[in-house]
Amino acid sequence: MVKFTLEQKINGVKQYLSGVEGHRIIAERIGVHSSVFLNWIKQYELHGNEAFLKRYTNYSVQYKLDVLNYMNDNGTSINETAAIFNIPSPSRVREWLKAFDSGGIDALLFHHVSLLY
Repeated sequence: MVKFTLEQKINGVKQYLSGVEGHRIIAERIGVHSSVFLNWIKQYELHGNEAFLKRYTNYSVQYKLDVLNYMNDNGTSINETAAIFNIPSPSRVREWLKAFDSGGIDALLFHHVSLLY
């Protein structure tokens, strides 16, 4: 997987926000899937430059529950929820949802512990 710098992400988003080109064209030019680029745009709109700062976080079970409850209560998509909570990868929220749906809170606790090893 290609890693993008803070500057590449911000420059791409600012190009889009300038209104000259669409998200698909910019995403293709910089070499990122358009759905990932759309997530960058939403994160930037909600959190500015801080959306792209590196974070190494172990999320608590309570935090995961808060995220999943927000998504359920507000009807937001996985991508929207990840952007709102500034979680860099929507797939992480998808994993939490899958774990919770299959095993409840205990599955989230196990998922949390398994990430630490």
